[in-house]
Amino acid sequence: QVQLVESGGGLVQAGGSLRLSCVASGTIFSINYMNWYRQAPGKQRELVAGITRGGTTNYLDSVKGRFTISRDNAKNTVYLQMNNLKPEDTDVYYCRVGVASPTRGDYWGQGTQVTVSS
Repeated sequence: QVQLVESGGGLVQAGGSLRLSCVASGTIFSINYMNWYRQAPGKQRELVAGITRGGTTNYLDSVKGRFTISRDNAKNTVYLQMNNLKPEDTDVYYCRVGVASPTRGDYWGQGTQVTVSS
């Protein structure tokens, strides 16, 4: 069984920075995609950033130039560096991991709250 543990959320003023981390534990040989999503109450969950095993990244238009996703394959960890945060970035952030082997699976973290005050 694979578990994801997120950390790094909190309260920050507009213009500030936070770094989210998500560690995958369990029997994992390799991971395909590692993504960050966010969701506000009553809204659909949206993809914020993603990174493939090869390092290819993609971002939500509204966070381009401010957020950076990275991963450490040796630690089965994905990071989201968030700079120049805005009040509209306030959401619960979730990581999602696609395990390739030994058993394929799609897993979600429990979520971490990010609150940006104006």
